[in-house]
Amino acid sequence: MLQRTFGRLGWRVGEVGYGMWGVGAGPGGWQGADDETSLAALQLAVDLGCNAFDTAWIYGRGHSEVLLGKLLAANPEKGLKAFTKIPPKDRRFPSTRDSDVDDVFPYDHVMEYTEKSLRNLGVPRVDLMQFHVWEDHWARDERWLATVEALRSSGMVDGIGISINRWEPWNATEVLRTGLIDAVQVIYNIFDQAPEDELFPLCRELGIGVIARVPFDEGTLTGTLTKDTTWPEGDWRASYFVPENLHASVDRAEALKKIVPDGMTLPELALRFILQNDDVHTVIPGMRRPGHVSANIAVSDGRRLPEELMRELRAHRWDREPTEWSQ
Repeated sequence: MLQRTFGRLGWRVGEVGYGMWGVGAGPGGWQGADDETSLAALQLAVDLGCNAFDTAWIYGRGHSEVLLGKLLAANPEKGLKAFTKIPPKDRRFPSTRDSDVDDVFPYDHVMEYTEKSLRNLGVPRVDLMQFHVWEDHWARDERWLATVEALRSSGMVDGIGISINRWEPWNATEVLRTGLIDAVQVIYNIFDQAPEDELFPLCRELGIGVIARVPFDEGTLTGTLTKDTTWPEGDWRASYFVPENLHASVDRAEALKKIVPDGMTLPELALRFILQNDDVHTVIPGMRRPGHVSANIAVSDGRRLPEELMRELRAHRWDREPTEWSQ
């Protein structure tokens, strides 16, 4: 596993990290996970050099954090980094332009869930605590400023980050300029190239750590979805891949398959596209089984895609607007 320096925090992290939403299961999550398989996949990732693990309290209402806590306890000498997130108090994913910071991240709520995460993870400090939704007009709100300063001085966290709402990479530039944020997590993949426009150059300028999430576009870029794909009852993907989204996504994935090089899979191409960008410090594919772990981590080999292929991939950019199903 190759490593990159995680912004001004200076951590050396594996360029392929581990997204843990899928192993958390629970209400509103990805269904079908079992803990034995999840823990085996997590341990294999550690054995292969992965050291950045991204979770959140909302993933299984703490269950994903508990699994990560077990992994941390089993590998005390590996220097693993635990990234987690504070859920919005109003449970609205994403937040909206009229969301008030006191309804989403009031002081007492932020401190309560930071303490919950510490207990679930079994650690005295969280490496990176992230706000799970974000509205950039909060950046100069005295209530949020006081809360984040209190969090930083509490001794409970080392770094503070934000997770940017889907398809809104512009919705974080103001808070980055406050100097209070150490890292951003943003959707970035072959379709979602917009972070390159403004967000990544600003992160580079300010030394902000960058976590690329949703590298496979929630599954589209695995190439396995069809227009008839269905999901178990209660699975989040059933509400996200409404026909309007599923059909368009499958059509675009089918077009992309035509330029996948011989001997390479579409998921490998998707990860290599992201790792081609030095502004990304770690990418966090969801990995629910050991086979996923082995395949994804194998991409961290330093090989670069030809520039001609990169030009073709850039033509597959898909700029989308948030809508009622794109939570």
